[in-house]
Amino acid sequence: MKAALQVVRLAAVLFVIGCFVSIAAATVVRVGNVTYDDRSLIVNGKRELIFSGSIHYPRSPPALWPDLLEKAKQGGLNAISTYVFWNAHEPAPGEFNFEGQYDLVKFIKLVQQNGMYAILRIGPFIQAEWNHGGFPYWLREIEGITFRTNNDPFKFYMERFVRKVIEVMKKENLFASQGGPIILAQVENEYSNIAAAFEGNGTEYVQWAANMAHSTNIGVPWIMCKQKDAPGTVIPTCNGRNCGDTFVRKDQTKPIFWTENWTAQYRVFGDPPSQRSAEDIAFAVVRFFSKMGTLTNYYMYHGGTNFDRNGAAFVMTRYYDEAPLDEYGNKNLWLL
Repeated sequence: MKAALQVVRLAAVLFVIGCFVSIAAATVVRVGNVTYDDRSLIVNGKRELIFSGSIHYPRSPPALWPDLLEKAKQGGLNAISTYVFWNAHEPAPGEFNFEGQYDLVKFIKLVQQNGMYAILRIGPFIQAEWNHGGFPYWLREIEGITFRTNNDPFKFYMERFVRKVIEVMKKENLFASQGGPIILAQVENEYSNIAAAFEGNGTEYVQWAANMAHSTNIGVPWIMCKQKDAPGTVIPTCNGRNCGDTFVRKDQTKPIFWTENWTAQYRVFGDPPSQRSAEDIAFAVVRFFSKMGTLTNYYMYHGGTNFDRNGAAFVMTRYYDEAPLDEYGNKNLWLL
């Protein structure tokens, strides 16, 4: 028992050091080839362990992005993960907005300038405790539409948005295959939670989503979060607090990724603060890597603010304020 406690304490120390000790700034990351095998991602011919953190660009003013990313880099991260917010980028059908607080290109370029990789979780259903799960409200008015199933009207608008995001990213050479920082992209999100409700239509939809994603030819692997039976070459990933114990690997040809290592719990009205100790987080990461995991993403690394009415029902304005960086981007000293 004493030896086990020492291991946990050592892991916690390493986690805290990673969170708060400055490291030398890296040069602008330029990738090229990204592949994978059963063990890990392979970037430019070299196996990589990915330590990522979620920072959502719409939840912080653009003026704060450089500081947030610099602190993430100082915290020992080599990647930044973000969702893409459909209702922010397409507020009306066919009218796209990638400016100001929704300037995804600027955000990804800042990630690259900080010498880090990027993970682009397009969805476009994202959940994220965001209004309508990221779906624009005008989508509800489309005749004959049913969300997230083998439904032609939904698939049409979903594909149009996914391709628009990819077009914007490709134009700026932001995928690793173009020399950019984006090494992974995600289609759909936690679909296993609702797949049974759609029966065969759900299975067909997941297969369609995977095929559609591959047809975009972005040159980097695709992932599906919490999708144990991810089709084809799409990599399934885990969400939770202890993915070293909860993830069931069905396909032995794919690596083991943890897309959401929950650093705390988002707050809803009436709930007390949620704090997860550094020891607990560190032990979970060590255990995950001991089980052949090679990518962990802290969700959230910085939560930020749900501005206006963007938060989901009952979610507070602050988002994951107990993450390593609080709502204002300050280091959360309780982790010490």
